[in-house]
Amino acid sequence: MKKLFDLSLYLVLDPDLCRQHSMVETAREAVAGGVTVVQVRHKRASTAERIALARSVKEALRDTPALIVMNDDIEAAVQAGVDAVHIGQRDMSPALARERIGVDMLLGLSVNSEGAARGVDPRLVDYAGIGPVFATPTKPDHEQPIGFAGLARIVAACPVPTVAIGGLKRQHVSEVFAAGAHGLAVVSAICGTPDPRQSASELWAAIGHAHSGL
Repeated sequence: MKKLFDLSLYLVLDPDLCRQHSMVETAREAVAGGVTVVQVRHKRASTAERIALARSVKEALRDTPALIVMNDDIEAAVQAGVDAVHIGQRDMSPALARERIGVDMLLGLSVNSEGAARGVDPRLVDYAGIGPVFATPTKPDHEQPIGFAGLARIVAACPVPTVAIGGLKRQHVSEVFAAGAHGLAVVSAICGTPDPRQSASELWAAIGHAHSGL
């Protein structure tokens, strides 16, 4: 059975930015501060290393409602028993991904255009990551930034819940929700900060404020 999820504050772990606090410790502290989704993303790791990392994150968050997502690596997602896997447009088709993960795991898909958004099949895909809103150094091979106007257009065309991503900080929270997204994904706004729990708490407070103003 698929896990219920809340995309409000979606943390993407980055191994380089998380050097001060490990990825596991960053995840634990960030969820304590309000993060609702944690994505394990480690491009340089082997599948075995990703499985071990995901299992450690899963154990650290065992008593929390946070959703745990594996980036790209379906084998690691299945072996680690996480809640979801997130794929890009160039990784594999959602149909193949769904076939490999089965019916109980959630599937996220990166989307960068209105056409791609309209093509999302809600029978296969559970949520879409929309972006990048801004250019970001944490993913140098990203697509052309879409800005908030592009975000609003793509969100409106997408038939599944959406989370905005790409260079987003606390000052962007209200614009993300005004564009219709269900949440925002952050990397450096939490990873690499001196106090991940405090950074997450400040973002969570901004999200609450944005919701009260809509």
